[in-house]
Amino acid sequence: MPVSQLKEFLDSQSVKYVTISHSPAYTAQGVAASAHVPGMELAKTVVVRIGDELAMAVLPAPYKVDFELFRGVAGVEKVELAAEEEFQSMFPGCEVGAMPPFGNLYGMKVFAAESLAEDEEIAFNACSHTELIKMSYKDFERLVKPILGRFSSHK
Repeated sequence: MPVSQLKEFLDSQSVKYVTISHSPAYTAQGVAASAHVPGMELAKTVVVRIGDELAMAVLPAPYKVDFELFRGVAGVEKVELAAEEEFQSMFPGCEVGAMPPFGNLYGMKVFAAESLAEDEEIAFNACSHTELIKMSYKDFERLVKPILGRFSSHK
C-alpha cells in the first residue's frame, strides 16, 4: 500500500492528520530527531513471527520489544523477530522498514504498547524513510483496534 492509499483510507475514515517530510533516516530514533517529533510519540513497527503468522508490534521509538513480556500478552509460547525477507513483499509500495502500523490493512494482528496510549498523538512512517504521518492516538486505536499490552522496555 503506497502512502497515497494510506492517505485515502484515512480520508475515507474522516481522520485528521498531517504529513511531515524529513531528511532520510533509517532508525526510529533517527526519524524522530530528523522530523522533530518526541521519541515517545513516534511509533515504530516491528514485524514478529507468532507460530506460522506474522504480526505487528507497535511501540515507542526509544523502546525495544521484550519477547518474554510479548509472549504473555499474546498468550503464546514462542515469538521471534521476523526476517525482512519474510515480510517485505507484504507491503508493496513501502520501503523496507517504513511500513505504517496498520496491520489491519495487511491482514495482520497488531499489538500496541500501552505506553503509546498515554500521548494524544502518534506519528509513524508513511511507507518511506522521508515521510511521517501524525494523527490522534484515539483515531489510530479506533481504526486499527490493536491488542494493547506491556511488551516493551526502554533501550
